[in-house]
Amino acid sequence: MGLDDYGGGQGPQPDVLVVTTNDVPGYRVQQVLGEVFGLTVRSRHLGSQIGAGLKSMIGGELKGLTKTLVQTRNQAMERLVEQARARGANGVLMFRFDVTEAADVGTEVCAYGTAVVLARE
Repeated sequence: MGLDDYGGGQGPQPDVLVVTTNDVPGYRVQQVLGEVFGLTVRSRHLGSQIGAGLKSMIGGELKGLTKTLVQTRNQAMERLVEQARARGANGVLMFRFDVTEAADVGTEVCAYGTAVVLARE
């Protein structure tokens, strides 16, 4: 698996800047548009569950599950950015992920933050 299989995030010049901080150096918040989120639920297929069960007995990284979680987080983040863009935001502050089990059938990933309009200082 390559680097893209294990990472995520934005490219070098996104139209909606997503940060985990309260502010962005060199910018001021012109307008707060409110909370935005992106949500997805992914089920695990039988093969990955069996493989993960066997791997957990001997130890080591569960690469198939890691790749699935990365894809799931990236999809949730893409949905968050789409929602922010639709509201007219060019930034999302205080970005976070929340990951939970969804009724024993899969993993729920929610990406959330505060949509804002940023202006250069």
